[in-house]
Amino acid sequence: MTKIGYARVSTIDQDFDLQQERLKAEGCVIVRAEKISGASREGRTELATIIEFLRDGDELVVTRLDRLGRDTRDVLNIVHECEQRGAFVTVLDPHVCTRGEMGHVILTVLGMVAQMERRFIKERQREGIERARENGVYKGGKRRLDHTLIMRLHYAGQGASAIARQACCSRMQVYRIIKKSSA
Repeated sequence: MTKIGYARVSTIDQDFDLQQERLKAEGCVIVRAEKISGASREGRTELATIIEFLRDGDELVVTRLDRLGRDTRDVLNIVHECEQRGAFVTVLDPHVCTRGEMGHVILTVLGMVAQMERRFIKERQREGIERARENGVYKGGKRRLDHTLIMRLHYAGQGASAIARQACCSRMQVYRIIKKSSA
């Protein structure tokens, strides 16, 4: 049985050091992390890698359920995929494990709460943007990635992994920017 930790933050400005430390303290021998939104599973390559390599008796550990996902269906699908491989999922805060039936019920409820929380966040964000537009102060979101740097490195012949390291982003983001620029 191997404990595998998964840490996730939504934006490149955030860091997952605390999550990684907590997962290691819980006995995770492998901790994978990524900076990508939890709104869907698209582009979450580290999570996909973990699920692909789970074996019978392994345990996927996350600090909070919203690190696994913010959509109830995604969370339940992830749990199901882990169980198909004979593994189970443990959430540290609040402590819930899918080893027992009650864990499934609690995870379902927590998943619904995470999804509802995401909807509230999006609604508050929309309201704030509307107010800012009405007041003439909304300029749009801040560009978080240096597209010019990414394209310069790409044209210099560097691979996606090297570019991602230098630009502090994921390979998937590099691929998207290159594709968008080529269109």
